[in-house]
Amino acid sequence: MRSTPLYLGIIAALTTMTVRAEPLEELVVSARHDTRTIDVTSELVISPDVAQLLKKAPGANVNSNGPITGIPQYRGLFGPRIATSLDGAQLAPSGPNWMDPPLSYAVGAQLESLEIYRGIAPVSVAQESLGGAIDARTYQGDFGTGDHFALHGRVTGSTQSVNQGYNLNTALYASNNQHRVKVAAMTESGDDAEFSDGDITPTEYQRQRYDLGYGFRSGDHTFQLDYGYNDTGDGGTPALPMDIEYIEGDLVNLSYTLERGNGLTVDMDLYGSALDHRMTNYQLREAPPAQRWRRNTASSDNLGFDVSSTLADDNGAWVFGLDAFSAEHDSDIDNPNNPMFFVSNFNSAQRDVYGVFIERQQEFDNNWRGELGLRYNRVEMDAGKVDGTPAMMPPAQMLRDAFNDAQRNQDDNNIDLVAKAWYQAGNNTNWYAGLAQKNRSPSYQERYLWLPLEATGGLADGYTYTGNIKLDAEVSRQIEFGMDYNSGAFTVSPRLFYNKIDDYIQGTPSPVAPAVMFVSMMNASNGSNNPDPLQFNNVDAELYGFDLDWSWRMGERWSTSGLVNYVRGKRDDINDDLYRIAPPNATFRLDYAAQRWQAGIESVLYARQDNVSTTNNEKQSSGYAIFNLSAGWQATARLQLAAGVDNIFDRKYRDHLGGYNRARNDDIAVGERLPGYGVNAFARIMYEF
Repeated sequence: MRSTPLYLGIIAALTTMTVRAEPLEELVVSARHDTRTIDVTSELVISPDVAQLLKKAPGANVNSNGPITGIPQYRGLFGPRIATSLDGAQLAPSGPNWMDPPLSYAVGAQLESLEIYRGIAPVSVAQESLGGAIDARTYQGDFGTGDHFALHGRVTGSTQSVNQGYNLNTALYASNNQHRVKVAAMTESGDDAEFSDGDITPTEYQRQRYDLGYGFRSGDHTFQLDYGYNDTGDGGTPALPMDIEYIEGDLVNLSYTLERGNGLTVDMDLYGSALDHRMTNYQLREAPPAQRWRRNTASSDNLGFDVSSTLADDNGAWVFGLDAFSAEHDSDIDNPNNPMFFVSNFNSAQRDVYGVFIERQQEFDNNWRGELGLRYNRVEMDAGKVDGTPAMMPPAQMLRDAFNDAQRNQDDNNIDLVAKAWYQAGNNTNWYAGLAQKNRSPSYQERYLWLPLEATGGLADGYTYTGNIKLDAEVSRQIEFGMDYNSGAFTVSPRLFYNKIDDYIQGTPSPVAPAVMFVSMMNASNGSNNPDPLQFNNVDAELYGFDLDWSWRMGERWSTSGLVNYVRGKRDDINDDLYRIAPPNATFRLDYAAQRWQAGIESVLYARQDNVSTTNNEKQSSGYAIFNLSAGWQATARLQLAAGVDNIFDRKYRDHLGGYNRARNDDIAVGERLPGYGVNAFARIMYEF
């Protein structure tokens, strides 16, 4: 198997959620290359899934397969189409079904900011950002002003009633003018969640996280070294065929920043992670017969770097750099009751991306500014030979042999282009337009899944899939228009967008006869009725819609705000809709803020979704409305208390992005769309010292 040595590239390259002490906690979702910033006050980080915070940003949503497995969705695209980084570092999930999406490794109580690049992301932000970009930034502590060390810290604890869940996070910081040290630990746990008619089983979870950080500053130079250890235990994923037994891993990030007074900034990151994951279909849910027990042990080894320089001048700035990211995946399936059974699902599936980019941010005059970007990515993929006990049968044997005899090493050369412009029409109004071409090469699941299985990156549609080694890269051509209006008391920022994607990768009815025959034989053997498999293939698609956020301050104490989102995703080659697209939705919030306390009521409304994928046998969903209450009190300069109730009327509803139940449950039928959580009272305490 060919593997381009990433370390050679490293050697060559080397010649706002705000949770610090504020009067009341503020979540900042920002886009640095745009003029808009969304401030959501009194946001309580109760959910163990940081991805749920994305619902506070226009255009964003979450595909939830379990309580800690939220996969970001933005304007109808999700999963690997959205670039997600943690403190600037990429991460490839260890699980082939994305039980550990990148954002699941972010610790909510330690976040400094959660940045959403609205619409078209700059080429300098990420390698593959066809569906947008997200960056979660952790608070590392601040350098001091003198030689003496100062110690401070924060303890945060929360609890919620819907699953008897709790979260406890402690972080200590010591710093002077040259050194800073961080030590942090988090533990959280929850039982099966409740809804109005019973329990959602299995949705229990448990997780611990430990972090160490050290920073050094000397003049214009800053170094930062961070290490994190993630230890996730049992975790239910009722929308998937298996549940989490464990997810363990080490994450390391070394960064360097140079800031010159002449406008020159240099940023360098070298990062890696080693992640191990095991899932089963018999521990947390009702077990199948012993001969059908399955255990999947998977791993992901990641290594990457990026180097970028920004050179500011009187008319703007040049940004240029290079980056690389390498991920290798293994996944093996066995049956603990049968030592003879095995499936080599993915064997050293390698995906390397090498990129170089240049970007110009230009101030044309007092009214016009623009951004032009060009990026080239080289994507190299390969995988080792596979085998398995099912290959003793002719259909699986033919699939195995065809895969092993194929030319598995594949290369793509992708070029991204971005052009954006802003026009200041007056003191209160800015107009915006953007054009882009973005590319994404196939994931290792889409290219190298050789046996019909549901290892599909969390699609959770109930179909088995096979990959397609000969897939082409997706090519997206996007256009968007928008306006930002700010009168001081009233702000509104609407966006219209259109996204045409050639060679969109989508499951279609499999033309591979051995794959269809294999599923049919498994049905006859197990008494199941699984549908014929799908194969990942290139089709054509388009997505269009609009999103906006707004706020209105009604005097000194009262304010109101909200979001409105609409996206439509369709196939171009046939008359069908894209799978798992969020229905039209809106959020409205009314807040009252006094000197030391605040309270708010929020309504969340979702329309029915009847534009569903026939190919994926997707079911329509009904609309609903739920109401939430929250309040916060700054008891002292160091102590903050907050509490609230979500779904105060205990409304039974079903989130279109919540998936279908795959586990036997007396309260929810198999194949039924999973219900949302019932009434949930929660509280949080934060103490800083």
